[in-house]
Amino acid sequence: MHDGCSAHFNSGMDVLNKVRAMGFSPQAMPTAVTLTCQECQTPFEMTTFEGKCPQCGMVYAVTPCHAHDPSAIQAAGIEV
Repeated sequence: MHDGCSAHFNSGMDVLNKVRAMGFSPQAMPTAVTLTCQECQTPFEMTTFEGKCPQCGMVYAVTPCHAHDPSAIQAAGIEV
């Protein structure tokens, strides 16, 4: 059952698992966000709820409820 926007996550991997389980990972975010990869410092644009740094493969995720807040985007790991 979906718990709305009240979910709390302990890690970026938790966010990624939730986004994938709900089928949101390939869907477009309301507004694209330019991130600087925390692993390799490469800037890239995240346009879907699951994004990946083109340089090092670090995967990032954000839930649809929190997509309005770029600080809610979390790194989940490289090539996960």
